[in-house]
Amino acid sequence: MKKMPLRTRVLTGAVAAAALGAGTFGAMSASASAPAAAPAAAVTADMADRNLQQTTHLTVAAATKAARAALDAAEKENQRVAVAVVDRNGNTVVTLRGDGSGPQAYESAEKKAYTAVSWNAPTSVLAGRLAQAPNLKDIPGTLFLAGGAPVQVKDAPVAGIGVAGAPSGDLDEKFARAGVAALAK
Repeated sequence: MKKMPLRTRVLTGAVAAAALGAGTFGAMSASASAPAAAPAAAVTADMADRNLQQTTHLTVAAATKAARAALDAAEKENQRVAVAVVDRNGNTVVTLRGDGSGPQAYESAEKKAYTAVSWNAPTSVLAGRLAQAPNLKDIPGTLFLAGGAPVQVKDAPVAGIGVAGAPSGDLDEKFARAGVAALAK
């Protein structure tokens, strides 16, 4: 390959550098002069919008009132229990562990409350369904023993109350229903 004279190489390099610089400058000025993207418009909707759903949840004060009523009902009968109130999604809102309740009572109460709200039925009714569908007991977080009661608004579940620790599930459920009843007052 034949070597180019120095003057030709310098001129070729200068032209290449000028072209590169002009391209970069043009790209930068083009992006600088482009208008900024408009911010996304806020979505406004009213409650009549079919894309929205309104749900009902217990307040912490209401959940505490229900739990306290269930615990008071148990204490009147000298029963040592734990009480749990969960929201519609099964998240624990309030738990009360009564004096002297067993170590298993706390977790059992939460699971009974979760089971009651999940199926919108008392856990005593659900326990009876195990004969027809024994695999129900394998669903994580559930406990199909009497002692859980759903809290309903217009027949829809909004919370669950679970009680555990009394000598029978029937007593546990009686106390859970006392918690539900306290919300109607």
